[in-house]
Amino acid sequence: MSSATGHGGSPSHAVHDYWWYVARSHLLETALSRYAANARLALDLGSADGPSAGWISDIATNVASVDIDPRGIGTTGVCGSAMALPFDDETFDVVSAFDVIEHCEPESVALAEVSRVLRPGGVFLMAVPAYQWAWSDHDVANGHHRRYTTARASASVTASGLEVLRSTYAFASVFPLFAAERLARRMTGRRTEAQDIAEIPSVPPSLNTALTKLSRLDSAVLRRRDLPFGSSVFLAARKPT
Repeated sequence: MSSATGHGGSPSHAVHDYWWYVARSHLLETALSRYAANARLALDLGSADGPSAGWISDIATNVASVDIDPRGIGTTGVCGSAMALPFDDETFDVVSAFDVIEHCEPESVALAEVSRVLRPGGVFLMAVPAYQWAWSDHDVANGHHRRYTTARASASVTASGLEVLRSTYAFASVFPLFAAERLARRMTGRRTEAQDIAEIPSVPPSLNTALTKLSRLDSAVLRRRDLPFGSSVFLAARKPT
C-alpha cells in the first residue's frame, strides 16, 4: 500500500515464515486484538502483508481487504489505494493498517480516509516503524516516507479526529540487534532508490527460530503494560460517537 513511485508492495506474501512477520502477527494480536473484539465488519489495509492480520478474521465476523498491489489480494480483496478508499462513509467497525501509513504521503489524507470509512465508535489499529534516527536504505527500498515515535503516531491519528486508546512500542527484546543493524546500514548506505518488491534479509533457519522466540518475550509485557522502546509503534484509536 504505497504511494511511492515504483514500489509495488510487501514481500511478505511470498515469504510467510520470516521471523519478523511471524513475530509481528503475534505481537499485534497480543497488543491490539482486545480493541476489535466482536466487530461485525473489518477492513485490512495493505492486505498483501497478510501474515500480520490473519488473526483479525478470528475476532471479526467479516473482513474486507484492499491493497495497491494486486499480487497480494487474491480473489476476495479489492485493488485500491489508502489515499482514496473505494468504500462508503461509516462502513467498518474496524480498520487495520499494519506498516501502511508510513508509505502514504501526505499521511493526513490516508488517515482522513480511515476516519471517513469508520463507523462512529469504530476502531483503528495501526503499526508503523519506529524512530527517524533509524532511517536507512531499508526504508528507501521499501518506499517509506517517515518513521515514528509513539508521540508522533498519536499526534497524527488525533489530528484525523480519532481518540487514541493505546500507543506502545514493540520488538523491545530484539531492539539492541535492530539498533546495531541500522547503524551498519547507515554507514554503508547500500541502496538509494525504492524497489518494486524489497528484499528480505537472508537469515539461517536456527537464527530465524531464535529471533521469533526472543520476540515473544514482548508479549508477556504487552499483555499488562506498554513497552518504552522498540523498533515498531503499535496504536489503537476510536472514532468518537
